[in-house]
Amino acid sequence: MRLLSRDPHDREILRLAVPAFGALVAEPLFLLSDSAIVGHLGTAPLGGLGVAGQALSLLVNLCVFLAYGTTAAVARQVGAGNIARAIQQGIDGIWLAIAIGAAVLIVGWPLAPWVVDAFGASAAVAPQAETYLRISLFGIPGMLVVLAGTGVLRGLQDTRTPLRVSIGAFTVNLALNALFVLGFGWGIAGSAWGTVLAQSGGGAVYIAVVLRGARRQNARVRPDAAGLRAAATAGVNLVLRTISLRVVLTVGTAVATRMGDAEIAAYQVGFQVWTLLAFALDAIAIAGQAITGRYLGAGDVAGARGATRRMVQWGVASGVVFGVVVLVVRPWLPALFTDDPAVRALLVSTLVVVALLQPMAGVVFVLDGVLIGAGDVRYLAAAGVVTVAAFLPPAWLVSARGGGLVALWLAIGVWMTARLLTLGLRARGNAWLVTGAVR
Repeated sequence: MRLLSRDPHDREILRLAVPAFGALVAEPLFLLSDSAIVGHLGTAPLGGLGVAGQALSLLVNLCVFLAYGTTAAVARQVGAGNIARAIQQGIDGIWLAIAIGAAVLIVGWPLAPWVVDAFGASAAVAPQAETYLRISLFGIPGMLVVLAGTGVLRGLQDTRTPLRVSIGAFTVNLALNALFVLGFGWGIAGSAWGTVLAQSGGGAVYIAVVLRGARRQNARVRPDAAGLRAAATAGVNLVLRTISLRVVLTVGTAVATRMGDAEIAAYQVGFQVWTLLAFALDAIAIAGQAITGRYLGAGDVAGARGATRRMVQWGVASGVVFGVVVLVVRPWLPALFTDDPAVRALLVSTLVVVALLQPMAGVVFVLDGVLIGAGDVRYLAAAGVVTVAAFLPPAWLVSARGGGLVALWLAIGVWMTARLLTLGLRARGNAWLVTGAVR
C-alpha cells in the first residue's frame, strides 16, 4: 500500500496537518457541544439551533477568504523570503475582519426574524432560532478575527498555535454552555452567550499573537487603505466559491426544515457530524494551502506536484477510516443528542450515507486546498457554479416528490461527485502551477 511506504513529503504534511486536525475539529465541536446540551432541552430548541447555526455558518463562511486567501498569500511570501510583508498582509486582514464583523452585527440584528423565516422554521422552532441567532451576532467580529489570524499563522507554517487557541476556546465554550444552560437555566440563550464569549476570547488571543510577530519584524500595525482594498478584492473569487458551497448547504437545510421538526433536528445533528468529519479531512487541505503556496513562491513546481500527489493519498485513506468509524458508532451516536425516538431513527438511516461519502470527501477537500494554496481561485469560483447546477435538480426532486432525509443526503452525494470531477481535472493539468511571490 502506497500510504505505508515512506515519502519525502510525509514529514512536512504531518507537521502541518496533525495540529491543523486538532484545531479544525475543535471548530465544529462548538456546535456539536451546543447540540449535545441544547438537545436535552427538547426538539424545538435543537431544531432552532440547527436553523440559527446554518445562518451563522453562511454569514461567517462568506468571509472564509480572510483565512484561506491570507494563508496562500502569506505562504507565497514566505517561500520568497518576505516575512515582514507576509505579516503586514495579515494585519490588514485583521482590520478588515473587524470592520466586516461590525457591519454584520449592525445589519444582521434587525434581519434576524426574516433570516429564520427564510428557512421555513415552524412556529415552535422559529423563536428558538431567532434568540440564538441574535445573541450569536455579537460573536461574529471575534470569529472573523480568528479567521484572519489563523490565516497568517498557517501561511507562516505554524499550525500549532491555532491548535492551542482552538482547544482553549472549545474548553471555555463547553464550560460556559453547561453553566449557562444546565446551571443557570437560561435555555438556548445561555448556549449562545457561552459561544459568543469563547469566540471573542479566541479573537483577542490571535490579535495579541500577530501583534507580537509584527513587533519582531518591524511590520506596521495601523490599518492601510491600500492594504485593506487589496485584502478585500483578493477574496472576491473565494467569496464566490464559498457562496456556491453555502447555496448547497443552505438549500439542504431549507429542504429538511420543510419536511418537519423531527427531520430538521436529525439533519442538524447529521450535518454537524458531517462538518466535524469535513474539518478533520480539511486538515490535510490546510497543509496543502501552506505547502503549495510556499513551493510555488519558491518556484518549485516539482515539489508542489509531489506534495499534492501524496496529500491525495492521505485524503483517501483518512476518508476510509472516518467512514468506518461512523458506521461503527452509528447505532449509539443519536442517543448523545436527543431522546426523541423519531429523530434517532432518522439519524441511524442518514449516517450510512454520510459514512459512504467520506473517501470521496477526502480527495475533494485536499484538491480544494491545493488549488487555494496555488491561488487558483478564479477556477474554483467557476467550478462552484457548475457543481451547484449539478446539485439543485436532485434537491428539487427530493422536495417536490416528498423524499426523505436519505434522499436529501444522496443529492448531496451528487454534488460531491461533481466537485471531485471538476477539481480532479484541474489538478491533472498545469494551468494552476503559477510560480512567484505573487500570483
